[in-house]
Amino acid sequence: MPILEKIVISDFRNIGLQELEFSPNVNCISGNNGEGKTNLLDAIYYLSMTKSAFASSDRFNFRHGTEEFSLSGSYRMENGLSSRFSIKVALKGDKKLRRDEKAYDKVSDHIGILPVVMVSPSDISLVSESGEERRRFVNSVLSQMDREYMASMQQYNRLLQQRNRMLKDFSMDRTLLEVIDMRMSSFAEPVYQARKRFVEDLLPVVQEYYRLLSGGSESVGIEYDSELSKASLDQLLEASYDRDCAMKYTTSGIQRDDFIFTMNGHPIRRYGSQGQQKSFLVALKFAQYEVMKRNYGFAPVLLLDDVFDKLDMNRISNLLQMVASNEFGQIFITDSNKVRMSGIVDRITSDRAYFDTSGGSFRRI
Repeated sequence: MPILEKIVISDFRNIGLQELEFSPNVNCISGNNGEGKTNLLDAIYYLSMTKSAFASSDRFNFRHGTEEFSLSGSYRMENGLSSRFSIKVALKGDKKLRRDEKAYDKVSDHIGILPVVMVSPSDISLVSESGEERRRFVNSVLSQMDREYMASMQQYNRLLQQRNRMLKDFSMDRTLLEVIDMRMSSFAEPVYQARKRFVEDLLPVVQEYYRLLSGGSESVGIEYDSELSKASLDQLLEASYDRDCAMKYTTSGIQRDDFIFTMNGHPIRRYGSQGQQKSFLVALKFAQYEVMKRNYGFAPVLLLDDVFDKLDMNRISNLLQMVASNEFGQIFITDSNKVRMSGIVDRITSDRAYFDTSGGSFRRI
């Protein structure tokens, strides 16, 4: 499994210049809120996914007053050899991504090489926000595991943009539109099938982790809601042609899919307490981790950002048992309460490293 041995960060968020070496097992980062703990985890996430886990645009990732940031990570790969991955982003310029000083042909070629799972308080958006957040979550997981899925999504989105531009043009060619519809359908079907299989694989693992974490009797579920369960995309687009012309955008397709999280058959966003929602989200992310581990044959890097916050001690104890009883790989944990974190982590392993955070600077202790 890829293990992050060293990271060099320059002008990312509130981090100026930092070089840090990590434990191959558990790494604990403590410090007050706003000092940079989450930014360090986001830098690690960025090295894997070539984008932030939180910021919608790179313009939010530059340290104040700078116009360029860079990240470099030295990893011990699954073959035992070391590789260095680097990303440089300029405010006015392209994103430059290299492996062992060799540039990638496409940035997307890097996705999946360094698998990662992030668990953070912002995950609540998966429950509280629109289906776009849940599609983004599913896309990020499947894009790491399945290059064909990622390629199909990219082709579909390009055609969707082209179709929407045509719908805004009153002089559009209906024949050309039908050709685009057929091509979109050919890419939509494998995406639909991959999402369907993913939910089928994910659900029983989510249910087991939720049972272990909550100790409750609630039954949780995930329902995949897609128009493609009723008809092929080209049939849906033909049926919605008049409506699409009136609305001037495409009203049917996989871009409208949703994943409904339920508790006892009801939407968890309405009927779940805050504690139940947080337990479900932790279970969801741990299930993602388990499914990815099965797919790769090794454990992804696990980033746990403030996961102990707002969980009672019983749930924290259950969470620790889940971590300790599974073959987890490299883990990074943040917590503002250093005493609480050390008390928790020391029960799991003696092979760990502690870091203090202050003003974007990190010190190993």
